[in-house]
Amino acid sequence: MLLLVLAVGLTAFGTGCSDGAESRSESDSTEPLGIGKGVTVPIPAAITTVVSPGAEPRSLLRPDYPAGTVQQVTLHTSHRIEQQINDQPARDFSAPDLSIPMTAHTDADGIDLTLGTVTTPDPSLAKAFTKTGGSHAGFDLSDLGAITALRLEPAPDTSNPARAALEQAFYQAVYRSIAFPDQPVGEGAVWTVRQEVSGGVTLEQITTATLTKRDGDRLTIELDVTQQPKSTVWNLPNNAGKLDIKDYVMQGTGTITVDLGLPLPVSGTITVGGHQGYHDPRSSSVLQQTIDTQVSWTE
Repeated sequence: MLLLVLAVGLTAFGTGCSDGAESRSESDSTEPLGIGKGVTVPIPAAITTVVSPGAEPRSLLRPDYPAGTVQQVTLHTSHRIEQQINDQPARDFSAPDLSIPMTAHTDADGIDLTLGTVTTPDPSLAKAFTKTGGSHAGFDLSDLGAITALRLEPAPDTSNPARAALEQAFYQAVYRSIAFPDQPVGEGAVWTVRQEVSGGVTLEQITTATLTKRDGDRLTIELDVTQQPKSTVWNLPNNAGKLDIKDYVMQGTGTITVDLGLPLPVSGTITVGGHQGYHDPRSSSVLQQTIDTQVSWTE
């Protein structure tokens, strides 16, 4: 049955990530992106639209840190997936939680991230992360602070499971980031960020941002995220067939604090979740997914 074969692979679409950032279990043989080498992945453009400019005084929000700026933060990710085919028992394909300490260095080319010791409650993955010392990642940014490219450079001894987990964590972070509006705004301002999320099916993600507080360069921003597929059909890779998308709901909220003088968020949590339903047109089989993802930043 097509759905039985694809049950694990479907989690890639559920995350809203690219094919190289999909969730994996022991039965999934998909290799991570750029196996054995570093990769640079372009990120679709983010389009901002101001809904309300907010109160006076207003100013342009722009990242403003000189080359050589250093910041230490930790990225925490959680990714829960439960899947059910027809009336069979639901199965858990969740990815282990990760905490990724990193030191950000800014230069003319963007943001370079040196990863520290990654921790996870999963014993086998924790062991794999003991060989990731010296791993790097990085972001290229637009003038509005939108991430335009993701760079991943795991250490040479990084295993496939560790590399795949890092990819998924950074994709989650990329698609939970925020771009600033292209006109002056003040406290109370509201703007939307529209972005395509690449994957088996292209998603349209709309993030509504509200500037709830500004204290100098430090901004507190509330976020509301929704995703919808831009097609009703998923044409599967490698001519494996297609699935009808019968149901798709992904939405969430969060609050982040950013400092215009620093390259990464200083704190905040964004949680996005929902459910999807897929139908195999060659049978009566239906697959349901329930998904919950969370991205947090701490200094």
